[in-house]
Amino acid sequence: MVCYEAAIATAEGGGELAVLAEALRLTTGSPVEARHAFVRALELGGSRRDLNARVHQNLGILANIQGDLEEAVARYQRSLAAYRDCGDEHGCAITYHNLGMLSVDRGMFAAADTYFRESRVLAERTGDAYLQGLCLVNRAEMDVARQRFEDARQDAEASLALFDRLGARGPKADAYRVIGTVYRETGRPALAESRLRAAMDLAATTGSVLGEAEASRELALLYQSMGRNQEALTFLNRAYRLFRRLDARVDLVHVGGKVAELEGAYRAVVREWGRSIESADASTFTHCERVARSAVAVARELGLDDQAETTILLGAYLHDVGKVRVPHELLHKPGPLSAAEIEVMQTHPVWGVELLADVEFPWDLKPIIRWHHERCDGTGYPDRLEGDEIPLSAQIVGIVDTYDLLTRQTSDGRNCTPAQALEQMSRRWWSDRVFEAFIAAVPPRG
Repeated sequence: MVCYEAAIATAEGGGELAVLAEALRLTTGSPVEARHAFVRALELGGSRRDLNARVHQNLGILANIQGDLEEAVARYQRSLAAYRDCGDEHGCAITYHNLGMLSVDRGMFAAADTYFRESRVLAERTGDAYLQGLCLVNRAEMDVARQRFEDARQDAEASLALFDRLGARGPKADAYRVIGTVYRETGRPALAESRLRAAMDLAATTGSVLGEAEASRELALLYQSMGRNQEALTFLNRAYRLFRRLDARVDLVHVGGKVAELEGAYRAVVREWGRSIESADASTFTHCERVARSAVAVARELGLDDQAETTILLGAYLHDVGKVRVPHELLHKPGPLSAAEIEVMQTHPVWGVELLADVEFPWDLKPIIRWHHERCDGTGYPDRLEGDEIPLSAQIVGIVDTYDLLTRQTSDGRNCTPAQALEQMSRRWWSDRVFEAFIAAVPPRG
């Protein structure tokens, strides 16, 4: 969180209406327009240190929005120097806070500690309790990253008391989120769930999209740690939709960075769920990992874009999720399956989609889960699709899945050689382009 409200208050307090008007472009105009206006203000401001301090502060905010942290640091340092020359301690306090936030983003925790401490001292001296609370809660979040959980809890609870006294409900959500995260990381899931849900609900009622998104993400990670994978995916998807709704000009965050961070969490949850599905059977252990890796290689050979790659990667991790409903004794039966047992086994793609029916994925994973066993000649299952009726993503995961199952080392030591596997894999089962990309992309395993 960047202290935008405090920056606006500084502009108002200085009586510089032109600077305030241009600052408002951060929320009503484009960042490019705002940057041009602020640079022009610097040219017109000449030697006015108070004006320069405010303009560099806003240019730092814009750089942060656009993900240019080096530029943001340089602007904040210039702003800090100008505020010092003016003797404006409150302006210095705001800038120290913003430098602390940027230092956290850059992983420079010792520097961030110093900046937050300087900001708190000046905020206390100038009577800004709100800024004191921001320093506390943001330092607490940093301490979670450093695994200093008791320090984080104490600072977050101190910030909560300040925000309570001020009636500042939005930042209270951030304090609850940090406290919930501490409880999650220290093995107190019930307390963690309570605090994180409070954070999410409070952020929603105060209209803080960013706060609601971050609380949803932390709640998803809690549910993952508890093995509640469906709920984890549900809240990750909620967080993803909320992050996509963020307006960088309003929320003052680098939206692309937030989404990329969330996608990393999403991949981790899906990957772990895929592993948990296969971990009960030693013969299939790491199967999903291999299928995911090889499927992405085929997608790249076909020239698919990053969105398609992510879809295929996640779909590959979850392609067998429906097997959780297949009876254990059937999965582990040593001999051939009866016709009735084959029918049960072939229902797992349908069960997989049913299992995830209430999860609204940001990527189109369900066709992969349902149709990775379909074949272009109509001999597949569960829907007997033919040719182009089978989505490209499902064909890619399907061909890699088949090859891996044929060549894997089973518990009794049996497996096909790559050549034998290819002999059994009819070219009629997949489109020519998918088969050729597979041959080119997947190195044979000896």
